Amino acid sequence: MLAYYVEWHMRDARRELMSADEDQVSKLTRDPMTPAKRSDAAMKKVASRNLDDGTPVHSLQTLMREMQTIVRNTCRTSKGAQDAPKFDLITIPTQKQKKAPESIGLIKL
Repeated sequence: MLAYYVEWHMRDARRELMSADEDQVSKLTRDPMTPAKRSDAAMKKVASRNLDDGTPVHSLQTLMREMQTIVRNTCRTSKGAQDAPKFDLITIPTQKQKKAPESIGLIKL
């Protein structure tokens, strides 16, 4: 149950990168007994499969796959001793990858 709860928050936080509807105000005012309808902006994202900036729309799985390319490598000289100084190199994130930590910070529990 906890995993589904975390996934729900992740989907909600990354709503603008996915094909989900960003219009949350209409969700609060609609009749809960009628079927939900996507906004025109959400339908445009689904039809074009692109965001406004031209990048592809993601599902949660493809977004997580893209996030997996951020890695930290611990480096030291090849001929150095075990106690030789070492340093970390982190891959340079793309624009979408930079947005992810910001959106995680918006999650309220």
